[in-house]
Amino acid sequence: MAESEEEVDVLVQRVVKDIINAFKRNPNIDEIGVIPCPEARYNRSPIVLVENKLGVESWCVKFLLPYVHNKLLLYRQRKHWLDREALVDITCTLLLLNPDFTTAWNVRKELLQSGVLNPEKDLYLGKLALTKFPKSPETWIHRRWVLQQILCQFSTKGRTSKQQQQQGETEQADAERSQQLGDHLARMLHQEMKVCCDAACLYPSNYNAWSHRIWVLQHMAMGNVKVFHDELSSMRLWVSMHVSDHSGFHYRQFLLKELITELSQPPPSTTNSPQHNASTVPSSSPSHHSQAQANGVLSGAEAAGEEERQPSFTTIIQLFHQEMELCSDLIHSFPGHETLWSHRRHVFYLWHHWRREHQHYSSSGSKRGSELVHLNDTDPGLQTVRAQSCAGQGERVNGQRHATEAMEVDGVSLPELRDSKRLKTGILLPDPPALTSEYSFVSSILDDCCNPEQRRFALAYEKWLDTVIGHQP
Repeated sequence: MAESEEEVDVLVQRVVKDIINAFKRNPNIDEIGVIPCPEARYNRSPIVLVENKLGVESWCVKFLLPYVHNKLLLYRQRKHWLDREALVDITCTLLLLNPDFTTAWNVRKELLQSGVLNPEKDLYLGKLALTKFPKSPETWIHRRWVLQQILCQFSTKGRTSKQQQQQGETEQADAERSQQLGDHLARMLHQEMKVCCDAACLYPSNYNAWSHRIWVLQHMAMGNVKVFHDELSSMRLWVSMHVSDHSGFHYRQFLLKELITELSQPPPSTTNSPQHNASTVPSSSPSHHSQAQANGVLSGAEAAGEEERQPSFTTIIQLFHQEMELCSDLIHSFPGHETLWSHRRHVFYLWHHWRREHQHYSSSGSKRGSELVHLNDTDPGLQTVRAQSCAGQGERVNGQRHATEAMEVDGVSLPELRDSKRLKTGILLPDPPALTSEYSFVSSILDDCCNPEQRRFALAYEKWLDTVIGHQP
């Protein structure tokens, strides 16, 4: 084994060259790792390439890492000159072994801005580093910086295409260019989702990976309901296999909240269009509008707006229903996991506030009230039904019994949906989350519970329902 400084320099230079040559021989390397090997047993290169996996024998790391580290520091201190190609090779080797060395990423930023490096190459290097160090914060930070550079390039190309179109370029060429940019962005989005998913599988509760995934959606797919809905659907299996990963469920909560926000937006055609401004007369007060709704009177634009809101509200109710069903299934299948109860609490709290904010649109007149879910808790008839039903049934609330027959939404009794409440499209609405159904769920858990942790979490959830939801209007 080499011991003198000259021999170490020769050895390390050869190893760096072997790593770079490995990438040239196989540009599809998808994983790196360190092979346990205390000492060099054979007179061969410590770099092992098998299929698409790159391994470094551990005995050479103690020579390789200090060498490239010192070389880079001397360069930054202007005590040693390195050409651009050498900088690329040294930073690549260093970051594969220690991706949290910020100086190396900063050098690569400079190389990227000067045009020496391709942004796609830096994304590829970060992807490989994350296979060995999936939680590396500096790698995720640099990855976001590179993505911002690519997005800036996209916006510049978009402005250029508009200018060319104004100068007389054909619309077909502009459409093809826009399609290419859109396809490239979609591929990048898919790649980032895969990188985040792989890192989350390698390291439990990988906060950095999930935060990066949220950032990507916020900057590359904001407002795209289809992308958010596809993400929510694809995450269903993942969270079912990682029931203690709080970061994964937090990401699911983010998706649900963004979807509900987008679907709850009023249709632009009924708020900003000239037709709307010409056909509607603003009421003098909110009470006037509410009185008109109570009498079943709606203007043409208001009626059109309600028609457009119905499918979105139906989708939102379905989202809440499916999420609560998922929580119930996982809590029953995997007892004693606090993450599942925390997620259920968040989803029900989100539903509670959404229902309060959108009561106005959910009870728009007698005719539409028979087609949509009636969420208005000011109807005295419903309050009477609630009082009568609470007197007769048996659900556990702080040791007491509450009603289960009449469906309630946060303490508001509702007519039975599954018999007569249908949309005009013929779709049967699912049961929305309800306070009584939550008490019923907790009661069923407590009655059949053999796990002490499960019982503790159920009682804590019941107490939260009493103190937080039960005392809110």
